[in-house]
Amino acid sequence: MSDDSRPSLATSRTEARTAVVIPAAGRGVRLGPGAPKALRALNGTPMLIHAVRAMAASRAVSLVVVVAPPDGAAEVKSLLDAHALPERTDFVVVPGGAERQDSVKLGLDALPPDHDIVLVHDAARPLVPVDTVDAVIEAVREGATAVVPALPLADTVKEVEPAAVAGAPEPVVATPERSRLRAVQTPQGFDRATLIRAHETVTGNVTDDASMVEQLGETVVVVPGHEEAFKVTRPLDLVLAEAVLARRRLNDGF
Repeated sequence: MSDDSRPSLATSRTEARTAVVIPAAGRGVRLGPGAPKALRALNGTPMLIHAVRAMAASRAVSLVVVVAPPDGAAEVKSLLDAHALPERTDFVVVPGGAERQDSVKLGLDALPPDHDIVLVHDAARPLVPVDTVDAVIEAVREGATAVVPALPLADTVKEVEPAAVAGAPEPVVATPERSRLRAVQTPQGFDRATLIRAHETVTGNVTDDASMVEQLGETVVVVPGHEEAFKVTRPLDLVLAEAVLARRRLNDGF
């Protein structure tokens, strides 16, 4: 006979606390020489601070764990202390590892036991709207094991045979159906236990945490992303991000 007194998955997820892990240990070589990418200034403020504020803007987020460069945890801690952040949210800084996957695992290890929903967010996506963050959290609360925000592709995509020599022509081998493709963003949201199992089980080279969960055989679902959640990777992205911030200040007093 079933025990109806036990809380359902939906009930426990609805009441679950949410933490965010932000791996920020990368160098960001495509942005050129200088400080680590997450510490580059955007409108006079480090991108990392913008990303932390974007996550903390959600009232559902109670903890943000920033995974700093291995030798830069003290610097990042000072950076967080120097900028105004929401008082309702706790912030922790831990040193990261050699690879992104290592850094996310170290961030997960730093989480207290009372947070059952975990978001993983790129520090290089500093302008994610709070509605996107909330949509990811809500989907996990409603029972999804893993959730990614994503956008339909505007361009036709070609699968090619990579050239043996850089810059040489590459033959097209297929044209995937664009309507079935999505450009994935962050934050990605997870049931904590599932994400931990993925990091303990999947050891191959992966591009994001959702693909690790996929390798466990779990379903990953998509919610609508946002055009302002783009990743700042190249110098032109910095120009676009500055323009977005300027528009927000003009329209919203951001």
